[in-house]
Amino acid sequence: MGLTMQASAQSTAQEKEDPELKIYRATSTKINDLIHTKLDVRFDYAKRYLYGKAWISLKPHFYPTDSLTLDAKGMDVKSISLVQTSGSSTIKFPSEAMLKAARSTPLKYEYDGSEIRLKLNKTYKNNESYTIYIEYTAKPDEAKVQGSAAITEAKGLYFINPDGADPKKPIQIWTQGETESSSVWFPTIDRTNQKTTSEISMTVEKKYVTLSNGKLVSQKPNADGTRTDTWRMELPHAPYLFMMAVGDFAIVKDSWRGKEVNYYLEKAYAPHAKAIFGNTPEMMTFFSKLLGYDYPWVKYSQIIVRDYVSGAMENTTATIHGDFLQKTDRELLDDDDRLGESVIAHELFHHWFGDLVTAESWSNLTMNESFADYSEYLWFEHKFGKDAADEHSYSAMNNYLESAEYQGDHHLVRFHYHSREDMFDAISYQKGGRILHMLRTFVGDDAFFKGLNLYLRENAFKATEAHQLRLAMEEVTGQDLNWFFNQWYYGEGYPTLDISYDYSEAGKAKVIVEQKGEKVFDLPFAIDVYAGGKKERHNVRLTEKKATFTLPVSAKPDFVNVDAEKVLILKKTDRRDLNTYVFQYKNAPNYLDRREAIEACSKQQTSNPAARATLIASLNDKYEGLRALAISSLKIENSEIKTAALPVLTELAKNDKFSPVRAAALKQLGRLKDPKYLPLFESALKDVSYMVEGTALNAIAELDTKKAYQLAKTMEKDAKGLLNSGIANVYAKNGDVSDVPFFSAKLQESTGQEKIGAAILYLNILATVDDTPTITKGIDEVVDVVTGFNNSWVNNYIVNLLGPIAKKKQEKAATASGDLRNALNSQADYILKAANKIKENSKEE
Repeated sequence: MGLTMQASAQSTAQEKEDPELKIYRATSTKINDLIHTKLDVRFDYAKRYLYGKAWISLKPHFYPTDSLTLDAKGMDVKSISLVQTSGSSTIKFPSEAMLKAARSTPLKYEYDGSEIRLKLNKTYKNNESYTIYIEYTAKPDEAKVQGSAAITEAKGLYFINPDGADPKKPIQIWTQGETESSSVWFPTIDRTNQKTTSEISMTVEKKYVTLSNGKLVSQKPNADGTRTDTWRMELPHAPYLFMMAVGDFAIVKDSWRGKEVNYYLEKAYAPHAKAIFGNTPEMMTFFSKLLGYDYPWVKYSQIIVRDYVSGAMENTTATIHGDFLQKTDRELLDDDDRLGESVIAHELFHHWFGDLVTAESWSNLTMNESFADYSEYLWFEHKFGKDAADEHSYSAMNNYLESAEYQGDHHLVRFHYHSREDMFDAISYQKGGRILHMLRTFVGDDAFFKGLNLYLRENAFKATEAHQLRLAMEEVTGQDLNWFFNQWYYGEGYPTLDISYDYSEAGKAKVIVEQKGEKVFDLPFAIDVYAGGKKERHNVRLTEKKATFTLPVSAKPDFVNVDAEKVLILKKTDRRDLNTYVFQYKNAPNYLDRREAIEACSKQQTSNPAARATLIASLNDKYEGLRALAISSLKIENSEIKTAALPVLTELAKNDKFSPVRAAALKQLGRLKDPKYLPLFESALKDVSYMVEGTALNAIAELDTKKAYQLAKTMEKDAKGLLNSGIANVYAKNGDVSDVPFFSAKLQESTGQEKIGAAILYLNILATVDDTPTITKGIDEVVDVVTGFNNSWVNNYIVNLLGPIAKKKQEKAATASGDLRNALNSQADYILKAANKIKENSKEE
């Protein structure tokens, strides 16, 4: 699953009092094993019901049993019976004729709204199988289930705009099974350590397209104008990976080694499908070759749906993406962090790690998610270069470190948690991905990928825990890796290092490394010594709280690079002078080497000529991400900086290949408020990038608000992304009530997480106008969006914006009189009530 909004951890104080954390979250005991699941479903759009028939084939796992417990959340169960066909008790991919000829025996059962407990007709041994038939009605909107910050709802089955009331939103049905929500729409043993083949038949209006796991084996027209599509999955997979989607989708076809690779999206975006998904076949080739294990499934489809409750989900052979991925070619130009590429790689890699080999419990979730997270690095390294991969990894590392600082840290594999949903955090994902990178660096590429191949081959179609990965790596390397796994998988935290140097003794460089805090980590890493025009690498290992590494040198070093590969998860204080950073930028090869140098030099750019020269040089760094960083670090108001930087900035603003760099240069030039750059800004309004257009419009507004306002009016029709923000900023400065409909329209047009950005822009304009009906209408629209998101982080963020807006109204009322004073105070009260409504909604969650 692609993580969108970080799951919030509880505070340490709350955790100590939380009884849920005292429960040991063991792997679910397997009494019966799923073998095959056949579903026949149809939908009631008006009631938001699914009418289902399920044939579930099972066998005892080991011990004989005469009973079965199935997960089935919030259903009406009509009947349950044992199905027996001539010659065999198990039905697998049965024909209709077989089902009609089958004998059925009603079974006694108890149902509490969550689980079906039934008595079988006899005691079965583990070499005997049986098939249960269940007729039921699924009522997802009435089921009592709870989501999380990462997966905002857990209804399992979602009807989107089922009555067609919203003309701007398509009618769709889709499912979301992780963590244990598949059992909201079909009875099953909803556990990660179960695997079953499947066959899903969906009866839908003939105008709609369907998608499910496996291969489409038949499409049967019905007399009532409907059509029944049957999707067959001949390889076993976990129940949480089952999926369905129904809607008016365009299907853009692709292929990989003779297998179908299809992209489902709204018809308006069909021309952009290859721009969004076009690298998928290359990814499949790359990952297959890297792992030495070909993509194992019959097809690979990806579908973009509306109002999705998470980022994306790796349903076997049929990944669902939220509509944040649905962009035009122009919008994709501004995807500076390559979010789309990272999510597509992440979900595809799950088809090896998660779908083929599945974490046996939520405690071991990282065995799915850390690999998917690390696949983003692997793909970026292959496709966009090591700098892009290292930048992506740096962002992921910071995400984890910030989460650990403010929300607490936990073991990577943890058997104590409040809710399984809490496992979807920066530890399971980003920290896990960085740990895999450390392991790769420690054992070497050949051993690492051979170990992954062994892990996949030995555990295909099984459920695993972290020890299986350790054993595979140990078999390949011949090393005992318990120390690594105990420290990083079954331990928590990260080292904080204090690094200092002593060059006082001729021919020796001493590197003193001290670990702060109580825990002492075992850290192998490389130290590169740059001295006498040469670089020499020393591989060392820190196993004590404090150690001194004495390294031979031919001359006093220009720079000593600790953790030269930049792979350790850590925070550090590196006690060295600026000259080493100047040298580092010119000579050390990695992205993080250059980033460290840029950041160090930017702090002294106004006072130190060498720092300033280095920062100016980095404006032309080979990697666009560092060019943009250097540009944004400039203190352009300083005369020496300005003189040195202006020629470079002007050139970058005009001609850099990457839109984020052009935009960053324009933003700095705009800060000068110099009319001579007006032609440059006006020219940039014709840029193919929305980001560049929006930045240029803001720069013009700094020079001529009236002109910017007139230009904004002409650009409204084709405004997306950061051009929207640029127009919004111009309108907010103008503060005219006539501009408010633009913000309202953009809020209604936006989808997914983009709605939050649109809501924030809407609030900005509402803070500047005084018309009460406009204010109340706008606040109501924003509140509807926020409460619909059902996310505590979003709720808190918007509440924190509403307070200052209300205060601004009150302050303005204090200096006003008569009707205006009353109106402003009334508006402030309305805004505060809206904030309270959001708070109450958050409490109810």
